[in-house]
Amino acid sequence: QVRVVESGGGLVQAGGSLRLSCAVSGRIFGRYAMGWFRQAPGKEREFVVAINWSGGSTVYADSVKGRFIISRDSAVNTVHLQMNSLKPEDTAVYYCAASDTTAVVTSRSGFDFWGQGTQVTVSS
Repeated sequence: QVRVVESGGGLVQAGGSLRLSCAVSGRIFGRYAMGWFRQAPGKEREFVVAINWSGGSTVYADSVKGRFIISRDSAVNTVHLQMNSLKPEDTAVYYCAASDTTAVVTSRSGFDFWGQGTQVTVSS
């Protein structure tokens, strides 16, 4: 069984930074792509950023481009999301997802395994 576990959420003031981590464990076939989504209260879950299996290809949502950075350490099946210059509108539950494919995936339906989410709150 595959487990996806996020960590690193919390409360931060606007302009601050947070680093989220996502660990994947269990049986997962082949190389996998990873992604982060977020869901604010009363809103749909939205795409934030994705990375392919090698880390050589990334896609960012326009809303976070230039502020967030995704990276991965495949040796330990972990991805990180460095979030800088945080804004109150970044407040949401952040979900990590894994896709049993090598290419970058940006759609929710393209991901096979999801974490439980970690809360990020940015105060103004």
